Amino acid sequence: MAPVSDAAVFSTAIDPICAAIAEDGWAVTEDFLPAGAIVALARDAHRRDTTGEFRHAGIGRGNDLRQRADIRGDRIAWLDDGEVNTATRPWWNAIERLRIALNGALFLGLFSFEGHYAIYPPGASYRRHRDRLHGDDERVLSCVLYLNESWADADGGALRIYVDGGAARDILPVGGTLVCFLSDRFEHEVLPTTRERLALSGWFRRRAL
Repeated sequence: MAPVSDAAVFSTAIDPICAAIAEDGWAVTEDFLPAGAIVALARDAHRRDTTGEFRHAGIGRGNDLRQRADIRGDRIAWLDDGEVNTATRPWWNAIERLRIALNGALFLGLFSFEGHYAIYPPGASYRRHRDRLHGDDERVLSCVLYLNESWADADGGALRIYVDGGAARDILPVGGTLVCFLSDRFEHEVLPTTRERLALSGWFRRRAL
């Protein structure tokens, strides 16, 4: 596969994402990156899985970190923006452009992005939660980019986000779809999946005080 050029990944969805976050606190964008970039990221994730980079995800942090497959069943591999390769470069370029646009439009003070690949095996899920950690306000905006091919309703694995008023909105993890939402505002969960579910997930952070 020919490398995806950096210029090709600058999505026209940046301004609509900023507008949706300003109005509703969350945004769903299809085809955030070109199809070739999504395929390359999926292949990079599977390569890392083959080489043993993935670990079972936990809940909590520090000394309270523990594995609870009944609460969270994914495996993750952290990404480092200092170790950019051909597959991840389009993502880092696009997410940096989004960071700058969000700061310019909404004055969120976003400083950096931390993220990881997440693989949910068949049957796995993640119970309802918020991404903002207790006693830590650094996580500002959560982002999830889906890397799955040909996803259908019967495959399950939807992201269920509880919007203002308590209504639930289900978003299928279709490849190329980007979901963004304020980390402290929205509870969400991953419904059980019937096939492997792959995503690139993370958070824009502000500087620690």
